[in-house]
Amino acid sequence: MANPNVTVIAPKKQFNASAAFATPLAEKRKVAAYARVSTDKDEQETSFAAQVDYYTNYINERHDWELYSIFTDEGISGCNTKNRDGFKQMLADGLAGKFTLLITKSVSRFARNTVDSLTAIRDLKAAGCEVFFEKEGIWSFDGKGELLLTIMSSLAQEEARNISENVTWGQRKRMADGKVSLPYKQFLGYKKGEDGTPSIVEEEAEIVRFIFRLFIEGKTPSAIARQLMDMEIPTPAGKEKWQVSTVRSILGNEKYSGQARLQKVFTTDYLTKSRKKNEGELPSYWVVESHPAIISPEDWEVVQAETARRDSLSRPMGCKSPFSSHIVCGCCGAYFGPKTWGSYKSDKTYRRKIWQCNDKYRLKKYCDTAYVTEEQIGAAFLKAWNEMSGNRENLLDDCKAARDKICDCSELLRQINEAEREIEVVEELSRKLIYEASHTQTNADDFKKKNAAYLARRKERCDKITTLETEIQRRQHTSRLLDKYIRNMKKAPLTLSDFDEKLWAVSIDCVTVHSDGRLIFRFRDGTEITV
Repeated sequence: MANPNVTVIAPKKQFNASAAFATPLAEKRKVAAYARVSTDKDEQETSFAAQVDYYTNYINERHDWELYSIFTDEGISGCNTKNRDGFKQMLADGLAGKFTLLITKSVSRFARNTVDSLTAIRDLKAAGCEVFFEKEGIWSFDGKGELLLTIMSSLAQEEARNISENVTWGQRKRMADGKVSLPYKQFLGYKKGEDGTPSIVEEEAEIVRFIFRLFIEGKTPSAIARQLMDMEIPTPAGKEKWQVSTVRSILGNEKYSGQARLQKVFTTDYLTKSRKKNEGELPSYWVVESHPAIISPEDWEVVQAETARRDSLSRPMGCKSPFSSHIVCGCCGAYFGPKTWGSYKSDKTYRRKIWQCNDKYRLKKYCDTAYVTEEQIGAAFLKAWNEMSGNRENLLDDCKAARDKICDCSELLRQINEAEREIEVVEELSRKLIYEASHTQTNADDFKKKNAAYLARRKERCDKITTLETEIQRRQHTSRLLDKYIRNMKKAPLTLSDFDEKLWAVSIDCVTVHSDGRLIFRFRDGTEITV
């Protein structure tokens, strides 16, 4: 029964949802369009240009519409609004009321992220701007429009996920097959060859070899960067200023040795495109002889070993010579550094370079170790090397035996497997405890006590596994260093007549200078020879 206090006022005209916010008929409706392609490849450029041309003509053909602008994003993913400058400008102008209708090809062209899509549409609707999705025939002012848009946006997001998974699968299949690709635009020394594999650019390759040679000779990455700028050599990106990080990146990049480690990083979220360093979450692939090498694998390994040695020093050292951070004082344990003796004016007749303990005059009790010259160190190295080479085969056999013994990980792996089985047992006991507590009357204090004990036991085993895995990584690293040492020693000459900087860097760990004039050379395998 109708309420007698309510009077119905009949409508005078038909309501049209899509025209609810339209401008009066006498005034043309300002219309904008949005076009996007997700890659910048040639086949997509045609699609992009076609979209722009189509919407320009489509809007101009309507006498009641006036073209405001065509907003575009080329080569940009629709999974999020990051870097989509055209989309951001379109949204800003729409919210400012500069146009009242936006036309786009489809929901997936607008955005593949459900949240971004619905948020933008609702904001535009609140500002009086309608969105028309041509392919689906959806008007955002329509009563059913938001429901349909929610469904279509979810489908577009799911399609983006499927595309991401397919692309990721293809990339990992290429990695497993050992196929290497490089960012050629900013990768010094290589270009894409006719068969699609990396090809050497000899002019740039000489710069790479020069950088490696300077490092082996003792220069730091910062000194190398300064020298490259002094020589006016451009960076891989074509800039004048060399960053230290760029030099370090070149020195540490295994691809210059014709090898490649694939899947160093991976994408954690297909919507945000966030990436993470692969720390064992996914398999990585090490490919040897995958493409032409600019630096020999042996030289690359020398540089990695020297980098690790310098990084392990207790304090940063200025490495301007192959002897830097290698000569140690037998009295106080400090490093020797270069000093210049003689006239400091125009007359350089009596100037000479010597190496002396850096802490000789810093301590209360002066070190009584004498200085040494580079000529003395070089001559003593030749004696130590030639003496060691006389018994090289036995030394290499001892080195292999030591590697097999101290780098064996079988017992550590057994302990890890045992700890993992214990974790499984504890987790099962914890599940049973929770099940019993939820189905029977259990004392709360007893439950907390038992559960805490299970959690502590599980944490103890997890911590043990972490410690064991760290030790395995340390032993594997030591094994790789010894393998490199053995390979380099086999290729080195039995007798040296001239000082070899590369051989010095490969073989010598340190030289200890004693006050009685003894120089004790410690090689990387632990062998010590006194000269």
